[in-house]
Formats: sequence, structure tokens, C-alpha cells
Amino acid sequence: DGGGGRPRVCAGAEPAQRGGRQRARPGIRCEADRRKEVAAKGAGMPEVDYVVITAGTYDILIETVCEDNEGLLRFLAERLRTIDGVRETETFVYLRMVKQSYQWGTR
Repeated sequence: DGGGGRPRVCAGAEPAQRGGRQRARPGIRCEADRRKEVAAKGAGMPEVDYVVITAGTYDILIETVCEDNEGLLRFLAERLRTIDGVRETETFVYLRMVKQSYQWGTR
């Protein structure tokens, strides 16, 4: 539900169609009380498709699509890790997408 009782439509393109080939999911640990600020800055980056503030090992999870491994390395080292409030990151690189499904709401 997208609010107001109207359903949400979510579309996604394959990374190769968008010019990107290397998908990854960095987990981010932030300095105390900086989660919202870090999440907003990450959400504004064109490489980032998905941002969520979490409860658990990481404060934030993002999904990113880069052209290749070199592009991912540049993104991590020069952009993500330089955001004020980012304490540390751990990146999970996608080797093979087995299933991807977007279903909003409850089942």
C-alpha cells in the first residue's frame, strides 16, 4: 500500500540494461545517532537502488549496481566510506541472482 489505499507499482531493470553489471549489498555501521543522515546521503547516490535502516548487526543496508568491480571499488572507497558518520562497512557482492521478487504489503 502506497498510502491512501492506493497500491504501489515497483519496476526494476536488469543491471546490464542500466549499464551496470556488479551488484552488491553493503552493510553500514554508523556513528551514534547518524543513521538518518547517512541513509539520506546514500539514497542520493545514483549507484544506490535501495536503502533501509535496520535493527541488527548493521545500522543501514543498501543495494548498489556498478559497472564492474573497479566501479564498485571506487564507489565504496571514494563515495560510501567518505560519508560523515560512516564508521565501517562490510560488502556482500552478488555472484548470482537466484530469485528476485518485489511484493509489497502483507501476505
